[in-house]
Amino acid sequence: MAKYNIQIKPSAVKELERIPYKKDRRKIVNRIQILADNPRPVGSKKLAGQERYRIRQGWYRVIYEVNDLEIVIYVVKIGHRKHVYR
Repeated sequence: MAKYNIQIKPSAVKELERIPYKKDRRKIVNRIQILADNPRPVGSKKLAGQERYRIRQGWYRVIYEVNDLEIVIYVVKIGHRKHVYR
C-alpha cells in the first residue's frame, strides 16, 4: 500500500502554531505523520454528516479528509477539543 501524501491547510498551520506548548505541537505533528501510513488508524472516528475524520492527541483534535483515489490526506483543522467542532 502506498503512503498517503499529507496536505495541511494554511489555516490549520496557524492553528497548530497557536498551541501554547511545544511538546503538544510535536505530538500532534507526529500523529499527523502517522496518518501517511494508515489514514484511518485505531481511535480515529468519522464525523457525523461529513466525509471527515478526527484523531485525538491529548486535549487536541485533528480534523482531516481522506481522498483514496489521489492518495492524499487534507488536514482541515487542528484545535482544542472545546473549540474544534465549531
